[in-house]
Amino acid sequence: MSGSGQPAAEYRIEDLAHLSGATVRTIRAYQDRGLLPRPERRGRSNVYGDTHLARLDQIAGLLDRGYTLASIKELLEAWDAGKGLGGVLGLVTEVSGPWTDEEADRISRAELDERFGGKPDDDAIEEAVELGVLERVPGRDDEFLVPSPQELAVAVELHAAGVPLPAISGHLRELRGQVEHIAARFLEFTTEHVFARYLGHTPPTDADAAQAAALVRRLRPLAQQTVDAELARAMRLFATRHLQRHLGAAEPPVTESGPATVTLPEETMSAVCALVGRANAAAFVTAAAEREVRARTLDALTANRDTADEVGQFG
Repeated sequence: MSGSGQPAAEYRIEDLAHLSGATVRTIRAYQDRGLLPRPERRGRSNVYGDTHLARLDQIAGLLDRGYTLASIKELLEAWDAGKGLGGVLGLVTEVSGPWTDEEADRISRAELDERFGGKPDDDAIEEAVELGVLERVPGRDDEFLVPSPQELAVAVELHAAGVPLPAISGHLRELRGQVEHIAARFLEFTTEHVFARYLGHTPPTDADAAQAAALVRRLRPLAQQTVDAELARAMRLFATRHLQRHLGAAEPPVTESGPATVTLPEETMSAVCALVGRANAAAFVTAAAEREVRARTLDALTANRDTADEVGQFG
């Protein structure tokens, strides 16, 4: 009998599998690993109850949040030993919950094509699905889930400005790697300086886990606020430089002032010295170079005049 006076629910393993969403094979594997209590034996039958159903729900929830079966076993053993699991589950829920107030949306294939110029592009759709910008809706080939409408809106604006879709996808891949590095560093930083005192033992106590969950709620917006502030600072700095480089006055060409050193073959210098003497060699080389430059200039001018006269004859 249950506490309400109603008889306790009893399930065969097939019924338990149906209610929990797990397979019979999975339930037996959990029993072998010690994750699930053994059923009550009634003659030749095994009988399961609501305790088993609740435990399967707990395991499924922890698996969805990325926990391994080994770590789940430690948590459940702590729970069974009376150490409490409520605070730990609260921490898990807080960390794995949404890190943005943005709500997902849906979009039809026709609307998607229209927003990107009206031309269907199956390759671009596949790329967006692979990146997680779009998610397929089971049973609906003409509809997609949009986890981040803001991210999709950015892609629409970039495309409207003339950026090809493959370039947008490539930029997102590059940006995502850099942002994931920032997120990892922020977590390492806060774990070392904030959460280490709460997570120094496994599993943490109920009280420590509850305090850590409260800290997550307080620190959750700090990562985005820091990135927003630093991105604004960097964009202001680099955008100003970029604009000056492309729209500012052209910089005057760099010219070298002062004498330049020129190396001449030894035979040439010996001939010059024999002709004018070593003391006058430098002045002679300079004068000869200037004379050659003037001669070439005069030849070029004469050639241009001759060409102009020939063109005039055929005009």
